[in-house]
Amino acid sequence: MLKRFLATLALIFPVALGATACATEPVELGADSVIIDVRTPGEFAGGHLEGALNIDVQSPDFAAQISQLDPNADYFVYCRSGNRSGQAISQMSNMGFTSMTNGGSVSNASSVSGIPVVID
Repeated sequence: MLKRFLATLALIFPVALGATACATEPVELGADSVIIDVRTPGEFAGGHLEGALNIDVQSPDFAAQISQLDPNADYFVYCRSGNRSGQAISQMSNMGFTSMTNGGSVSNASSVSGIPVVID
């Protein structure tokens, strides 16, 4: 019984990691892709990917803001290190979103997407 349980975990765990692992190869974003910066507004103001929406994953209304988006669209999500974007992607997945890429940190997200970092 324990072996079966461990075997099941071994199959599920990489899938869970794959959903939130940070992109390391170039990412092609379509014209309709939505870029979401899940850092705080203060972090966002310090520099963010051009065209990104700022939806703070630590905000109490994160789920309400995300629920306003199309669950069938493509999303490119990033933060400071990849941790919060992974948390956001997990929540989005639980809400029925199906196409999300973890861009990792703002600098990694810029590097893999080719989108410049801007300061408003």
